[in-house]
Amino acid sequence: MSSTALPSVPPSDIDYRLAFELAPIGLVLSRHRSIVDCNARLAEMFGIARELLIGQTFQVLYPSQQEYERTGARIAPILNASGHYADDRVMKRGNGETFWCHVTGRALNRASPHEAGIWTFMDLSSRRPVKAELTAREREVAASLMDGLTSKQIGRLLAISHRTVEIYRARLMRKYAASTTADLVHKLMAG
Repeated sequence: MSSTALPSVPPSDIDYRLAFELAPIGLVLSRHRSIVDCNARLAEMFGIARELLIGQTFQVLYPSQQEYERTGARIAPILNASGHYADDRVMKRGNGETFWCHVTGRALNRASPHEAGIWTFMDLSSRRPVKAELTAREREVAASLMDGLTSKQIGRLLAISHRTVEIYRARLMRKYAASTTADLVHKLMAG
């Protein structure tokens, strides 16, 4: 069995700006939760011109200011501890449409996690459409359920009681006509 080795390209021959611009996923460079730069795929995904995104806070990409603030507070300690973060969450396009998005990020300074970062955004709407109208908290609980967390774990993560999580889970089950939590997770994953 033989393998063909790909030619090595010296780093000096790689156009990193072009790689950033043409990446198949949304890329953002941030400073204090504001967009310093982003690529064409991010602008296309959110339906907002790149020129209008640069200088804006990430809040423009969230369904509500409350979700923007809670997400920032939730991810800061994780970024501080590990330097990176990832989750699936509902985001908002420029036309107001909500969609599921996989977001990953890396803090450039763990001691000050929002000081500067590199973020990726992957549109999951083709695999996981948002069908039911959900409140901000229902979206957070739904995302955590899809990650396999228990009510107690979700409660700790969102700083609410596990009984409150169970109330939100029951609401989600009604909205998605799910008979069990496993059925709910299946329906959430399928859209």
